[in-house]
Amino acid sequence: MQILDQYKKLDAENRGAAIALGNFDGVHKGHREVIASAARAANQLSCPLGVAVFHPHPKQFFMPSAPPSRLQSDAARADSIQGLGAQLLYMLPFDRAMSLMTDREFARDVLHDGLGIRHVSVGENYHFGKDRMGTVSSLSALGEEFGFGVDAVKLAGSEHRFSSTRVREALQDGNCDAASAILGRLWTLEGRVEFGQQRGRTIGVPTANLSLADYLRPRFGVYAAFAQIEGEGPLLPGVVNIGVRPTLEGKDERLEIHLFDFTGDLYGRVLKVSLLEFIRDEKKFDGLAALQAQIGLDIDTAVTATTRYLQVDRAGST
Repeated sequence: MQILDQYKKLDAENRGAAIALGNFDGVHKGHREVIASAARAANQLSCPLGVAVFHPHPKQFFMPSAPPSRLQSDAARADSIQGLGAQLLYMLPFDRAMSLMTDREFARDVLHDGLGIRHVSVGENYHFGKDRMGTVSSLSALGEEFGFGVDAVKLAGSEHRFSSTRVREALQDGNCDAASAILGRLWTLEGRVEFGQQRGRTIGVPTANLSLADYLRPRFGVYAAFAQIEGEGPLLPGVVNIGVRPTLEGKDERLEIHLFDFTGDLYGRVLKVSLLEFIRDEKKFDGLAALQAQIGLDIDTAVTATTRYLQVDRAGST
């Protein structure tokens, strides 16, 4: 998949695609339906399949001091999109000029003149252009004017509306099941293992420490989880704490994961950590002995949860 960071003066082979257009943070089930719609159009039109996203996210542009809210890194989103068969990924530069475009100017300057699209698929409630003036109806009319097809895709499942906002709400509630139902997989964040205080080693529970960077902060607390080392190999079960570690007088927000039955040096390596089940809220204990006792109970709970998940997953794949 080729990744392009602008829409002007593109080579001919990078124009004329059927595209899915949106932010696609998390690439949840609804996003996959939008991309599948564009893929069907690309097949019918015998043209490339493209996906167009905005960089940075418009929310980040308009509210740079807002709390972190990303569900995926750019690299993880690109991997997900490539896995759905896209040949082109347009990272549309969202700047002041683009933020001031009317819906017609965006359709003309970006979609038609810039990308030369033959088709665009969007979610059913898609808005675009200055002050979100553009709607699916106006996009359809502009498609007729500029010669590209438009498909608006329904984003509602049988039990959950497919939206990144609902995923964020579920994670902030500690509801991993609801988040996974919308995503179609466990919510996963990744980062490079950093040096920590190494206090876990003193109580027999060594942990790998990851910065939360600009990821959404889920509900602070303890989770049953899995990790994958540098995106390869099997899922490794573990227990995660997300928060500030109040018993240890921590201040910075971070993720710490203890992997069961793992030995080895993880410093500097990239971990993908997937949250399976919320166990309890983060709290301050009366000393390391009380914390150690609670961690033992947390590990027991996490072992049960991860073992059950793997058994179900293996049964479903046979």
